[in-house]
Amino acid sequence: KRAEQEIERLAFYDALTGLPNRRLLLDRLQRSIAACQRTRNLGALLFIDLDNFKDLNDTLGHDMGDQLLSQVAARLVGSVREADTVARFGGDEFVVMLEALAPDLAEAATQAETVAEKLLAHLNQPFELDGAQHYSTPSIGITLFGDERLSVDELLKRADLAMYQAKAAGRNTQRFFDPDMQAAVNARS
Repeated sequence: KRAEQEIERLAFYDALTGLPNRRLLLDRLQRSIAACQRTRNLGALLFIDLDNFKDLNDTLGHDMGDQLLSQVAARLVGSVREADTVARFGGDEFVVMLEALAPDLAEAATQAETVAEKLLAHLNQPFELDGAQHYSTPSIGITLFGDERLSVDELLKRADLAMYQAKAAGRNTQRFFDPDMQAAVNARS
């Protein structure tokens, strides 16, 4: 029984952070898309990439990078609702899937933006790596789902593109995939 549990854990969870891995995330996202079609609620996908993570690994070593990834994972989990999914997508990339957001597009966008701002604030606090303070910032791409039929791959691609827009905007920020929605968020800010 214990061996079976360990095999399942290794298949669906990241060994370093204990978070769901890409495989489990894709399954949960598929289910969430179907649920959104039934309930008419929206969901959001937040694609998070740590800025300049490679520099940390190159200068302080991979063990320090691993410490940072573990602490980032803990802060992400502590920043969202229990019903939401935080997954390690690979390397220094994380995905947060928000479920059961408002059915109204603008309201759901505001809810996703609020979570993204909370994540930015928590990840901007100093991390302690072997007794020394280290600062790390994230770039966050956001896309909403549930209002149109999109594949899991298309959603991930949209969130990834939005994350690259956040990097291009100077890092340590968030961007929505939808340009019109982003314009509204900028105007409100």
